[in-house]
Amino acid sequence: QLQLVESGGGLVQPGGSLRLSCVASGSTLDIYTVGWFRQAPGKEREGVSCISSSITDGSTYDADSVKGRFTISRDNAKNTVYLQMNSLKPEDTAVYCCSAIHSQTRFWGQGTQVTVSS
Repeated sequence: QLQLVESGGGLVQPGGSLRLSCVASGSTLDIYTVGWFRQAPGKEREGVSCISSSITDGSTYDADSVKGRFTISRDNAKNTVYLQMNSLKPEDTAVYCCSAIHSQTRFWGQGTQVTVSS
């Protein structure tokens, strides 16, 4: 059973940066496609960034709202996927969760709060 734990959230001023980590245990993460999602109060969950499994092409996808500001990456040796977030805006405020999928089975982490405010 794959378990995912996110960390790295917090309070940051507009224009600042944060790096979120999604650490996996119970299985190797490299076979999973991993995505970062976010949900702000009163809004639906939104897909932010995604990285394909290392056994495919490892390609990445970013939502238009974060393109050029957020970067998803993975470190298979650490069984971790990262989300580097730069030039943060107040509208990026949300709970960020990572999710991993393989063979039609999806796992979710608990999430980490990101608040962008002056």
